[in-house]
Amino acid sequence: MDDNRALLVIVDAANVVGSVPDGWWRDRRGAAERLRDRLAAGGLPEGLGPVEIVLVVEGAARGVAPVPGVRVEAASGSGDDRVVELVAAAAPRPSLVVTADRELRRRVTELGADVTGPRTVRG
Repeated sequence: MDDNRALLVIVDAANVVGSVPDGWWRDRRGAAERLRDRLAAGGLPEGLGPVEIVLVVEGAARGVAPVPGVRVEAASGSGDDRVVELVAAAAPRPSLVVTADRELRRRVTELGADVTGPRTVRG
Protein backbone atom coordinates (compact mmCIF):
# COMPACT_ATOMS: atom_id res chain seq x y z
CA MET A 1 0.00 0.00 0.00
CA ASP A 2 1.52 3.30 -1.02
CA ASP A 3 -0.98 5.51 0.77
CA ASN A 4 0.28 8.58 2.59
CA ARG A 5 -2.58 8.22 5.08
CA ALA A 6 -1.42 4.74 6.11
CA LEU A 7 0.90 4.37 9.08
CA LEU A 8 4.42 3.63 7.83
CA VAL A 9 5.75 0.74 9.92
CA ILE A 10 9.52 0.38 9.53
CA VAL A 11 11.01 -2.80 10.96
CA ASP A 12 14.72 -2.98 11.84
CA ALA A 13 15.17 -6.61 10.74
CA ALA A 14 18.62 -7.15 12.24
CA ASN A 15 17.51 -5.87 15.64
CA VAL A 16 14.22 -7.78 15.70
CA VAL A 17 15.78 -11.03 14.49
CA GLY A 18 18.67 -10.63 16.91
CA SER A 19 16.40 -10.09 19.90
CA VAL A 20 15.88 -13.84 20.39
CA PRO A 21 18.83 -16.27 20.51
CA ASP A 22 17.24 -18.93 18.29
CA GLY A 23 20.19 -19.66 16.00
CA TRP A 24 19.43 -16.81 13.56
CA TRP A 25 23.18 -16.16 13.15
CA ARG A 26 23.55 -19.43 11.22
CA ASP A 27 21.16 -18.21 8.52
CA ARG A 28 20.64 -14.45 8.66
CA ARG A 29 18.82 -14.30 5.35
CA GLY A 30 16.49 -17.14 6.31
CA ALA A 31 15.73 -15.47 9.64
CA ALA A 32 14.90 -12.19 7.87
CA GLU A 33 12.67 -14.09 5.40
CA ARG A 34 10.78 -15.73 8.28
CA LEU A 35 10.26 -12.29 9.85
CA ARG A 36 9.07 -10.90 6.50
CA ASP A 37 6.61 -13.77 6.13
CA ARG A 38 5.31 -13.30 9.69
CA LEU A 39 4.75 -9.59 8.97
CA ALA A 40 2.96 -10.39 5.69
CA ALA A 41 0.69 -12.86 7.50
CA GLY A 42 -0.54 -10.16 9.87
CA GLY A 43 2.29 -10.07 12.38
CA LEU A 44 1.35 -6.62 13.70
CA PRO A 45 -1.04 -5.86 16.54
CA GLU A 46 -4.64 -5.17 15.59
CA GLY A 47 -5.96 -1.66 15.79
CA LEU A 48 -3.18 0.13 13.90
CA GLY A 49 -5.50 0.85 10.99
CA PRO A 50 -4.10 0.84 7.45
CA VAL A 51 -0.35 0.27 7.39
CA GLU A 52 2.51 0.10 4.94
CA ILE A 53 5.20 -2.27 6.21
CA VAL A 54 8.85 -1.76 5.29
CA LEU A 55 11.45 -4.31 6.39
CA VAL A 56 14.98 -2.88 6.45
CA VAL A 57 17.66 -5.53 5.90
CA GLU A 58 21.44 -5.30 5.85
CA GLY A 59 24.52 -7.46 5.46
CA ALA A 60 23.88 -11.13 4.71
CA ALA A 61 20.12 -10.52 4.64
CA ARG A 62 20.32 -8.05 1.73
CA GLY A 63 18.96 -10.59 -0.77
CA VAL A 64 15.55 -10.88 0.90
CA ALA A 65 12.81 -10.25 -1.64
CA PRO A 66 9.60 -8.31 -1.03
CA VAL A 67 6.25 -10.08 -0.79
CA PRO A 68 2.73 -8.70 -1.02
CA GLY A 69 2.20 -6.54 2.03
CA VAL A 70 5.88 -6.10 2.91
CA ARG A 71 8.31 -3.86 1.05
CA VAL A 72 11.96 -4.74 1.62
CA GLU A 73 14.64 -2.05 1.72
CA ALA A 74 18.21 -3.35 1.49
CA ALA A 75 20.59 -0.96 3.22
CA SER A 76 23.75 -0.38 1.22
CA GLY A 77 25.51 0.46 4.48
CA SER A 78 24.08 0.79 7.97
CA GLY A 79 20.55 -0.48 8.42
CA ASP A 80 20.03 2.13 11.14
CA ASP A 81 20.95 4.91 8.73
CA ARG A 82 18.47 3.54 6.18
CA VAL A 83 15.69 3.47 8.79
CA VAL A 84 16.43 7.11 9.66
CA GLU A 85 16.39 8.06 5.95
CA LEU A 86 12.99 6.40 5.49
CA VAL A 87 11.50 8.18 8.51
CA ALA A 88 12.87 11.53 7.32
CA ALA A 89 11.57 11.01 3.78
CA ALA A 90 8.10 10.06 5.03
CA ALA A 91 7.55 13.17 7.18
CA PRO A 92 4.97 14.43 8.00
CA ARG A 93 3.40 11.01 7.48
CA PRO A 94 3.13 9.07 10.77
CA SER A 95 5.80 6.42 11.22
CA LEU A 96 6.30 3.60 13.71
CA VAL A 97 9.78 2.08 13.98
CA VAL A 98 10.19 -1.40 15.42
CA THR A 99 13.56 -1.72 17.17
CA ALA A 100 15.16 -2.04 20.59
CA ASP A 101 18.28 -0.14 19.53
CA ARG A 102 18.50 2.84 21.91
CA GLU A 103 20.47 5.08 19.60
CA LEU A 104 18.17 4.37 16.65
CA ARG A 105 15.14 5.01 18.86
CA ARG A 106 16.61 8.39 19.80
CA ARG A 107 17.37 9.31 16.19
CA VAL A 108 13.90 8.48 14.83
CA THR A 109 11.94 10.02 17.72
CA GLU A 110 13.81 13.28 17.06
CA LEU A 111 12.27 13.11 13.58
CA GLY A 112 8.78 12.55 14.98
CA ALA A 113 8.45 8.77 14.65
CA ASP A 114 6.95 6.57 17.33
CA VAL A 115 8.86 3.47 18.40
CA THR A 116 8.03 0.04 19.74
CA GLY A 117 10.09 -2.99 20.64
CA PRO A 118 10.67 -6.30 18.84
CA ARG A 119 8.03 -8.11 20.89
CA THR A 120 5.44 -6.19 18.89
CA VAL A 121 6.24 -8.33 15.85
CA ARG A 122 7.88 -11.43 17.34
CA GLY A 123 4.64 -12.64 18.91
